[in-house]
Amino acid sequence: MIKAGAVCAAVLGLGLLTACTQEQQNQIKRDIQNWTGTNGVLEVYAGDKVVKRFLKIDKLSTALGTSDNLPRAYRYGYGVLDQNLNGQADAGEKRVYFEIGEYTHYVFFENPN
Repeated sequence: MIKAGAVCAAVLGLGLLTACTQEQQNQIKRDIQNWTGTNGVLEVYAGDKVVKRFLKIDKLSTALGTSDNLPRAYRYGYGVLDQNLNGQADAGEKRVYFEIGEYTHYVFFENPN
């Protein structure tokens, strides 16, 4: 049986969410996703060819300056470097730190598998 307090909390939470701006809703969604994690894939392109692929990425983060706290022109994260570009984390392929600059052509997506 559902308790009245739980129903009230759910209705109140939904009401607060709908009162948020679109950007605030997006931030809440990103915060939830950061907490739950994703199974992201990052593909880096040179022209139309994939030249690097990182698997099992939890999130991409935007770097912030240490003293000015302003966003920097690169993103960073941790993922398994798919050295043979087969789309699988094989034995011997390790989790690494990576950075991608603002002029890098890349696609980041959740792994559908």
